[in-house]
Amino acid sequence: MSSDQKALEQEALESLDAMSTVPKLQGPVGRLIGWVDTCFLTLAVLALIAIAGTVLLQVCSRLFLPISISWTEELSRYLFIYMVALSVGVVMRQNRNISVELFHHMLGPRMKAAFQALICLMIGVFAFLVLPYAWQYAQNGTWQTSPTLRVPMLYIFFSTVVTYALLLLYSALGCLEGILAMCRSSAPREQES
Repeated sequence: MSSDQKALEQEALESLDAMSTVPKLQGPVGRLIGWVDTCFLTLAVLALIAIAGTVLLQVCSRLFLPISISWTEELSRYLFIYMVALSVGVVMRQNRNISVELFHHMLGPRMKAAFQALICLMIGVFAFLVLPYAWQYAQNGTWQTSPTLRVPMLYIFFSTVVTYALLLLYSALGCLEGILAMCRSSAPREQES
């Protein structure tokens, strides 16, 4: 890909998402985080494929078999829950979550970084406060099993722990990236003076 195409692609991305201009971590740490992101996204995509297969099996069983398979609806529901839980951190890191963008495009690079750090800090505090209660909720599933699959509900309820743990981890990462970007943005200005 030529440098002109990359520049156009970056400009198009920035016009769609003003917060994408905050630089991500680079080097070995950035590659490790990228690998972890890829792992979580791969698991989420596998869950999505499994949902599609399960729903297709359910439709085929209702149309072509004399009996309807009862466990497919429950399995697709649990797969959907884990798909969301596994992808929540990566979605937050890539700024693909739902947000209201009224003024982001008017902010300079340093203010965008500060805004990202603030938002990630608020999400991280919320996840930190909720995480112990998510663990208590998950423990409620130790004596319950799902109706048709007979899976201990601990595994299903544990998705809340995964969700808030990933939100906490990725919000700390986003806050760190925002703070580092603020420091980098101020360094060239100081050198110019």
